[in-house]
Amino acid sequence: MAKKNDEKTNVMRVLEQKNIPYTAHTYPTDGAIDGVSVAKMLGQSVEQVFKTLVVKGASGGYYVFDIPVAENLDLKKAAKAVCEKSVAMLPQKELLPLTGYVHGGCSPVGMKKQFPTVFHETVILFDTICVSAGKIGAQVELAPDALMELVGAQAADVVV
Repeated sequence: MAKKNDEKTNVMRVLEQKNIPYTAHTYPTDGAIDGVSVAKMLGQSVEQVFKTLVVKGASGGYYVFDIPVAENLDLKKAAKAVCEKSVAMLPQKELLPLTGYVHGGCSPVGMKKQFPTVFHETVILFDTICVSAGKIGAQVELAPDALMELVGAQAADVVV
């Protein structure tokens, strides 16, 4: 049983602390893996597996966007959703110091600081979605309403 606890990520610990049910999924991490490949390995639809992206606004504020893995963030729509003049993707080297997560393992749950978070509007269509469990090779599947409430997220059309 101790082995199982060692495999838990901070994301899983936060979800358990808040009594939010989830299912943990793992996948092999050999080589570079994109979100579409992760969805296929997990047997999930690409519409239900969400990637977490971090941007910096013109005002200097940071924002988190969760969108389906096969989609691309529309920076103009994203800026509008968070009432910024413009937003730009956070450089990869700034991700770990800011969020505590590495590229490919970023989760909306358990960042060093909670930033305003926006999910793509399709999130409400599903009973469950998958997001990173906070490390490469691990995902959590959970109810989107519980996740959005936990991180204080809103939903908007933010993809191309």
